[in-house]
Amino acid sequence: MESIRKIYKTGLGPSSSHTMGPRFAAEKFRKKNGAATVIRITLYGSLAATGKGHLTDKVLRESFPEDKVKIIWEKDTVLPQHPNGMKFEALDDNGTLLDDWTVFSVGGGDIEDDEIKSNKVIVYPHTKMNDILHWCRQNGRTLWEYVEIHEGEEIWDFLADVWHTMKESITRGLENEGVLPGVLHLPRKASSYFIKAKSSAGTLQKRALVFAYALAVSEENAGGGTIVTAPTCGSCGVVPAVLYHVQNTYSFSDLKILRALATAALIGNLVKKNASISGAEVGCQGEVGTACSMAAGAAAQLFGGTPAQVEYAAEMGLEHHLGLTCDPVAGLVQIPCIERNAIGAGRAMDASAYAVLSDGQHRVSFDKTCLAMKETGHDLPDIYKETSEGGLALLIK
Repeated sequence: MESIRKIYKTGLGPSSSHTMGPRFAAEKFRKKNGAATVIRITLYGSLAATGKGHLTDKVLRESFPEDKVKIIWEKDTVLPQHPNGMKFEALDDNGTLLDDWTVFSVGGGDIEDDEIKSNKVIVYPHTKMNDILHWCRQNGRTLWEYVEIHEGEEIWDFLADVWHTMKESITRGLENEGVLPGVLHLPRKASSYFIKAKSSAGTLQKRALVFAYALAVSEENAGGGTIVTAPTCGSCGVVPAVLYHVQNTYSFSDLKILRALATAALIGNLVKKNASISGAEVGCQGEVGTACSMAAGAAAQLFGGTPAQVEYAAEMGLEHHLGLTCDPVAGLVQIPCIERNAIGAGRAMDASAYAVLSDGQHRVSFDKTCLAMKETGHDLPDIYKETSEGGLALLIK
């Protein structure tokens, strides 16, 4: 598997696959074809279906001189490699093709073609949770130690930057009010939830704070603010909400939080390797489901869970999102995405508690759940995979 650095990317929302990925691809193509007179970009499948709501056209136009870009939308054409396909073409004054490049935005801000796939840097020798757990038992190690050994101690500086950015997005999101951009005119709710949480007590207050933190980050993402993918933009509120709440409530040190972030990213990496974190490929189970799995495992570790209990928490976080569709209303990362982050964070807290109370023994493994998620995503109709052509997207106007 690749480095966990691929799971946490800092950038602007609202979508890692529809905004970050196309921006990275456009920048790469621009550097190679700066002398071109016209840049023709064809978007396929999900990128074409919800690209305008996800600001794909905006970031592509911003990546080249204003008068150069021509965008073609082909939502009914899905390339076999991945639903998020892009074809860049560089043309001269006479319309002669100078260069072309077909690339795919595969989720979490990553882009892929045959060359990129063949040049991946493999950091981890294991690709299954069961094999990693076996390694931990043999070596008397934890999951975060497994990460440190394979990534090197410099991973902690990287994760410190990640945590700083996550906390900043929460702080901004709790302060910002008003209406989110787009045709839905959706009001921000994080500030209101936070104020109500502060005037509550006990279990209600704890859960309300988790909701407020998740809403804060997700609303920042929807507004095009700076966030960290965890593992995507659309699911970026879950992990920071859980870890921020746990740290503030139980006084965990930053070091403990960074170790939890390492374990969370390892979980996300396993899902990415064995299934998918792309809503266009497997639905929202790959985004919010994976984020819940990451947060649940991280929280279980913080509360003293063994590697087996961490695995159990992560498995539950993913299992209980199986089949979750990606049907964004109006093609925006707002309804039901923002609310799902809040509920996903709450479910992560529940899964971590359930796992830590257990002895870690259970019948359904994390690896089997990853496989189930991949197969479920394959069987989902395309209208439920980030096309806005079914479900809530069709019924809510």
